[in-house]
Amino acid sequence: MVKVENEVKSTQNETSDEQLIARFQKGDNYAFDLLVKRYKDPLMNFIFRFLGDKNEAEDIVQETFLRLYKNKHYYKEIAKFSTWIYTIASNLAKTELRKRKRRKFFSIHQFMQTEKDYDIPDDSFSPDQQANTVITDKLIQQAIDKLSPKFKQVIILRDIQEFSYEEIAEVVDIPLGTVKSRVNRARLKLQEYLKDLEIQP
Repeated sequence: MVKVENEVKSTQNETSDEQLIARFQKGDNYAFDLLVKRYKDPLMNFIFRFLGDKNEAEDIVQETFLRLYKNKHYYKEIAKFSTWIYTIASNLAKTELRKRKRRKFFSIHQFMQTEKDYDIPDDSFSPDQQANTVITDKLIQQAIDKLSPKFKQVIILRDIQEFSYEEIAEVVDIPLGTVKSRVNRARLKLQEYLKDLEIQP
């Protein structure tokens, strides 16, 4: 019985995103559940770092999956599923930023008021190392928050989500050369901000 369960899990892990969305488009809701499990945490991390607010990030992740559910037939396998769903999430996040500006309450220090409680700590670290890692991560996030949205978006996708430049170009819908330029400029700006905070990147 255990062997059968392991084989089922192995098969699930080997199934590509594109195969799962194809199954979902044919009415297989279990395939949708698997996509949610795969992308819930990565999308949460991406949106949270982009907006700096956990509650807003949770709302946007839920809305992203709701749109996936409602608009499943809009996906065509000419693009990777990951770039398609990140495009949806990115657009929702940018819309939220525009709403913030209209409400005039956007603050670059918002991250410092938000607890980041969904990263899994490395148990091999000592308590001191873990504390230093949390402090450093908060300061890095504070520096990221100072970036303009166009730089923040590409640096999170590239250096945190580890998307390729080509994938980022599809998500953001800008030329490949512009992506590389923005990533480089974002890294330089981060180095400046981190230097001010006396943190080595």
